[in-house]
Amino acid sequence: MSDETAMENKPKLFAVNESMFQMPKFDIPKFDVPNMEVPPAFREFAEKGIAQAKEGYEKIKANAEKTTETLEETYAIAAKGCTDYNLKLIETARANSNAAFDLMGELMGAKSYSQVLELTTAFMRNRFDALTAQTKELTAQAQKVATESAEPMKETFAKINQAA
Repeated sequence: MSDETAMENKPKLFAVNESMFQMPKFDIPKFDVPNMEVPPAFREFAEKGIAQAKEGYEKIKANAEKTTETLEETYAIAAKGCTDYNLKLIETARANSNAAFDLMGELMGAKSYSQVLELTTAFMRNRFDALTAQTKELTAQAQKVATESAEPMKETFAKINQAA
């Protein structure tokens, strides 16, 4: 007896009905679409709406492009202004360091305690005046950067508001 015959003679424990696993077949109903002509007034209304949408899109696109250009210009101005401000800070730090080293040299050559007090007092007075001037310069530089950076945005938004 072959293996196939032996398998056929064994009783089946579970009978599987293959039709249970098949999807039912449905036909999609066909609807006849009436042959209707769109009224000219509706067509004209739709065309005007599309034209207005295109015009609105073009305006928005132009404003977005102008705003992007303005942001790039503003960023470039701000970056240059910050660089100038940082250079001014470095210059200020260098001047203050040089003044401190000069004081140390003078103090090393001092002959008396009264001369040390005189040199230190003169240094402090000089540094206070210098610090006041440096603070004014840095404040003016920061205000200049802020004003120059904001100007392109201010002009662009004024133009956009006028156009709207």
